[in-house]
Amino acid sequence: MITPAPAPASAAAVNAEEPAWLELDQLTERLNLAVDRAMGEAGLWAPELAARAVRQAEGDPTEAAHLLRAHRAALPRLAVSAPVATSELRVVRRISSAFRNPPGGQILGRTVDYAGRLLDLLPEDEGRAHVTDESLAPADDGHPHHDHDHQHEHDHQHEHSADPVAVERIPGNVLAILREMGLVAPLPERPDDPEPYDITRRPARPGAPRSAWLQTMARGDTGSLVHLWWYGCDWRPDHEIPGELRHGALPVRIAHPHTGKPVTVAEVRVSEVESFYNVPRAAAQHHLGVGYGICFGHNERKSIAMAGLDLALAHYDATSELHHDVLLTLDGLDSTGYVRHLKLPHHVEYRSVLDRAEAAGQDANPPGETA
Repeated sequence: MITPAPAPASAAAVNAEEPAWLELDQLTERLNLAVDRAMGEAGLWAPELAARAVRQAEGDPTEAAHLLRAHRAALPRLAVSAPVATSELRVVRRISSAFRNPPGGQILGRTVDYAGRLLDLLPEDEGRAHVTDESLAPADDGHPHHDHDHQHEHDHQHEHSADPVAVERIPGNVLAILREMGLVAPLPERPDDPEPYDITRRPARPGAPRSAWLQTMARGDTGSLVHLWWYGCDWRPDHEIPGELRHGALPVRIAHPHTGKPVTVAEVRVSEVESFYNVPRAAAQHHLGVGYGICFGHNERKSIAMAGLDLALAHYDATSELHHDVLLTLDGLDSTGYVRHLKLPHHVEYRSVLDRAEAAGQDANPPGETA
């Protein structure tokens, strides 16, 4: 189906010799999901650099991730951040499919989940005025704010909570509630906590520990990850339940070079999911299995699929096809790189294909015989 092109916004736009320039704040504020996806698949939290990469890649998130990952490879590794518990997550969105009123309340935040899929056909001038009025709307304190996240979040954060005071910005964890109920295995008294596998220094191969497959999925291609979760997890008769989905800011801390004490140097936004399912393992029949997913930015599809695959990987043996697919096929840069190499000259290879086809035809039809 082909629709007629819309009328130009102005004659100046038609006669302009150069295309309009996209400012970085336009990208980070209005195309924030594309910027977040590029940072997640690159494994680098740098919103301004990601916005530049998205602009340079003309909106292609995989190419933007490639630019970011190449840039990151040229940067020195100055420090290693200290581990941080996600119980410190300062949420802007938090929902639970398992509990109607979890402790701390549900915070719908900014999402398109509850909006109709109707294309916005407002004239450009009206749409621009609407966005301007929206961003300058006064906040609760009477001062204008410019954060669309805040306004949308304010509209919905108390919708599932009878008492607005019950909504917390650092709410308790649903997993802890299930542990108290005895539905999830308790934490070991002396947990075995080995050093995490670093996939940026060593390639992950089947048999790698859980930290390796979690990192691989966290920076894997979003579409490939969702497809593998949707199509490849045939081990369960029904679906897992996301007990908690959260999006918010986590602190980044490093040790002070002089005092050695942890110092907060930045914050990163993450999407975190914990899913539950009755994994059929003989040693834990009476306990729910827990799948975990976390990634940079606001990417709920990715974190939900990641938690589901984490459950599946715990179910399958390390030599299974699923472990192979997760560790070796999810990287978007690898797959798109292979596709791109097909556009390079293959003259010699193509000539050999023709030669083999001609030889096969001559063998099937020797000279003097009629086909």
